[in-house]
Amino acid sequence: MNDLTTQFNNVQSQPSMDQQSVLAQSSASREMEEVKGAIFLAKQFPRNYFESEKRIQDACKRPSLATTATYAYKRGSSKVEGPSIRLAEVLAQNWGNLSYGIQELEQRDGESVAKAYCWDLETNVRQEKVFTVKHVRSARGSLTKLTEPRDIYERVASDGARRLRACILGVIPGDVVEMAVDQCRLTLAGQSDKPLKDRISGALSHFKENYGVTQEMIEEHFGYSASSFSEFDLAQLTSIRNSLKDNMSKVEDWFNKDIGKQQSSSLAADFNKEQGEVTSDENTVPAEQG
Repeated sequence: MNDLTTQFNNVQSQPSMDQQSVLAQSSASREMEEVKGAIFLAKQFPRNYFESEKRIQDACKRPSLATTATYAYKRGSSKVEGPSIRLAEVLAQNWGNLSYGIQELEQRDGESVAKAYCWDLETNVRQEKVFTVKHVRSARGSLTKLTEPRDIYERVASDGARRLRACILGVIPGDVVEMAVDQCRLTLAGQSDKPLKDRISGALSHFKENYGVTQEMIEEHFGYSASSFSEFDLAQLTSIRNSLKDNMSKVEDWFNKDIGKQQSSSLAADFNKEQGEVTSDENTVPAEQG
């Protein structure tokens, strides 16, 4: 009886395994057909390079994009600067016939394995990067373990965005990328809705309110007074802001936080000195006159 029961259970479980296999094959076949269809359409309707470059230039004339188009951060004694994630996405959208994205391959205990990719369906040029993301968040020198699915998703998406940017820039020709960056700089230089002085003042206020970076710290970084800042300096400040916003760098990578402390210490010393002189004068008894 036990043997019959075992055979019955085996027979009952077999269709389930077959069904899973059929579903997996069906899914793989559907994905393959979608890829074939995308390649067919790319061959039937190849990109017009002139129109693609024109669309990219037009997009880079938007001030909202130009202000977030580049990032910058320090690496040792040198500065690294390049197109931001936002600009890479605009390039991919307007270049055309590209398949790109971030895909989570596997989720294990405490980490995820993901892949960022960009594939030119016309030329069959492909860039992909496989990476591992720990399910932790760093804040104020401590690590917090992530358990909520949404937090894990956002963590994977954040780490994957930088890899995706590298993949896109590895597929799109470098001269097109440089053209887009140059156009964004021209857009920034041509903004006339506010005077340069007001825009610099707004940038200084933004750094103070959001990152605790004072004007003195910024001036120490550039090496001269903020009153001498040009459009190029403002563009550099914008790049640093984008770098901090995208977690490409930290405040300490750019600015010396001790500048503010030193200034406070000197002011306190001067104040104490003045107070001491006042107290000394008050305690001095005038000599009696004969």
